[in-house]
Amino acid sequence: MRDFLYYITGLIAKIHEHILSLNDAYEYNLSDKQLHFLVMGVLGMAVLLVVHPLFIWLSRTGHVLVISWIYAFTVIIVVTFAIEIGQKITHTGVMEFEDIVFGVCGFMLLFMIFAIIRGIILFITDLIKGMK
Repeated sequence: MRDFLYYITGLIAKIHEHILSLNDAYEYNLSDKQLHFLVMGVLGMAVLLVVHPLFIWLSRTGHVLVISWIYAFTVIIVVTFAIEIGQKITHTGVMEFEDIVFGVCGFMLLFMIFAIIRGIILFITDLIKGMK
């Protein structure tokens, strides 16, 4: 997980540098805020165009828990980054990437425990229904 998050961070940095070089090369002279407006707008719409059909398909096939997990995972990523950034700004702690990794891993572990317990309960209820 740690390597994956480092890879994503590096990839985002490379994309950021590339967009800035395009801005300079074509002399658009867009401000940082204008670039953020355009890039996040396009990125948000691209994510929506992928996620919306996926979520429709998942809901039709009865995989609502997967939708819930994706949402919860996204919120956990945002909140852990926000906590670390907040610690840096307020000097109430040390901003460490490992804290983010451990926070995400905590969610993953507890979700696996939940999924196992849920699976056992569903298995038992299916057995009981099958006996009737």
